[in-house]
Amino acid sequence: MQPIEYIDRATGEKVVESVMGDKALRFAYETLLGRTLWPVLFGSKRISALMGSCYDSPRSRKDIAKLTSIPGCNADEAEKPIAEYDSFNDFFTRRLKPGARPVGDGIVSPADGRLMLYLSADAERPFPLKGATRSLRAVFDGDAPAGLYDIAVVRLAPVDYHRFHFPCNCRTPEPPRVLPGKYHSVNPIALLRYPDVYADNERQIVACDAEFGRFWLVDVGAFGVGTIVQTYSGGAHAKGDEKGYFKFGGSTVMLVARAGALTFDADLVRNSAAGLETRVRCGERIAAMKG
Repeated sequence: MQPIEYIDRATGEKVVESVMGDKALRFAYETLLGRTLWPVLFGSKRISALMGSCYDSPRSRKDIAKLTSIPGCNADEAEKPIAEYDSFNDFFTRRLKPGARPVGDGIVSPADGRLMLYLSADAERPFPLKGATRSLRAVFDGDAPAGLYDIAVVRLAPVDYHRFHFPCNCRTPEPPRVLPGKYHSVNPIALLRYPDVYADNERQIVACDAEFGRFWLVDVGAFGVGTIVQTYSGGAHAKGDEKGYFKFGGSTVMLVARAGALTFDADLVRNSAAGLETRVRCGERIAAMKG
């Protein structure tokens, strides 16, 4: 398999991604024996919950150094010195120093990660398009109205800041819908073999009402993610307010809006059309409202 490449938005350069657990992922998804173990590894929350329990243990503190040694894990942004974190998950779910993620204008990214756009996606067609068999309607468990949608998929890697935020001023009229599911990896290594991950993995869906209309935030669990935690409260939220966090594992946040409600930034559209994700930071502008 070719190296995983994305565009670093800050520099405009193409970057090869450093994948934590690369060998294990390739065994699980690129070998016959690995694929026969899918029901055990990814079919229930048991393995991910066990990993989560291990990473909540004080003994896991030694693994923090492994994570911080990977390019892209900027430990100096952490709210506290590394020595003050009680476990690996305590560091993994860290808050950042004030001002580390300034909130830009327009619609901003809800999370750190690698962003891919799927514009004018029909609710009834397979999503994502390459090799998938499940539709956006399946992602929503049948609750997506017919029509066209623009979808921004922000894929978090282990090195990223793992709290997610509201991308604009909005209201949440109802609690999250929690849809149980599998726990496949969201890494491109896995997506080549299992492209229906967004429809089959555990996910939590929050409907939001904003000036440009209704949109949805979909938080997708993945292998190793023992917990998706929603930290927000109340019904009204300002742009940049914290919404929640993922415990250990690669994860994904999807922003889903009616097609044409937003104008996504030209570089993100161009990179996505070329099949390349773009590394974005939480709070960074990704779109503007039509107006």
